[in-house]
Amino acid sequence: NATAETVKTALETHITETEEQIANLEQVHELLGLTAKRVPCDGAAGIVLEGDKLLKETADVPTLADLAIVGGCSKVEHYEIASYRGLIAAAETMGQADVVKLLTENLQQEEKTAQTLEQSMPMLLKQAAQSSTASA
Repeated sequence: NATAETVKTALETHITETEEQIANLEQVHELLGLTAKRVPCDGAAGIVLEGDKLLKETADVPTLADLAIVGGCSKVEHYEIASYRGLIAAAETMGQADVVKLLTENLQQEEKTAQTLEQSMPMLLKQAAQSSTASA
C-alpha cells in the first residue's frame, strides 16, 4: 500500500483507466472480428513477482516501500507501452484506423501514468534519504 499521496492518486487513477483500456481492447477485438478472452501475461507476472519481493524487503520503511511500488509499477507501464506500440504498428500496417485510435488512447494513458510515476521518484528519494539520515 502506497503511503505517498501522489503515488496513491496515480494508482487509483490508473485503476479507472485500466477499465477503460479493457473496454477499448474489447472493441478492438470486435472490430477485427475476434472473440476477446483474458490470458495471463507471464512477462507482466514476472515483473509483479519481482516487485512483491522488493516490497517485502522494504515493508519496514514506508518511503522505501513507496519507491518499490513506483519502480515496479513503472516497469509494468513500460512493458505495456512497448506492447501497445507494437500493436499500433501492426494495426497501421493492416490499415485498421479505428483499431489504431483505440490502441493509441490506451498507449497515451500508459505513457501519462509512467510519467507521473517517474516524476514522483525524486521526491520519494529525497524523503527516503531524509528518513535514513534521521534514523542514523
